[in-house]
Amino acid sequence: MVYTGKKQLTALGLAILLGFSLMTSGCATKSTAQSDEALSRAEAAASRAEAAANRAEAAAEKAERIFEKKMKK
Repeated sequence: MVYTGKKQLTALGLAILLGFSLMTSGCATKSTAQSDEALSRAEAAASRAEAAANRAEAAAEKAERIFEKKMKK
């Protein structure tokens, strides 16, 4: 479980870093529309990363339950 937590934090951290880099990569010279688009893409990437981390955590929990069930037999 600790490992999946680390994976989730890593995925979320990477998404935040990606979002920050997209927001700051030349926003001073871009129009507001382009900045808003970059922010939107960063938010979408963060959302996808969070969803993937949640799926990975759910799969790990399911595998752990199956393993514990088999060990009890």
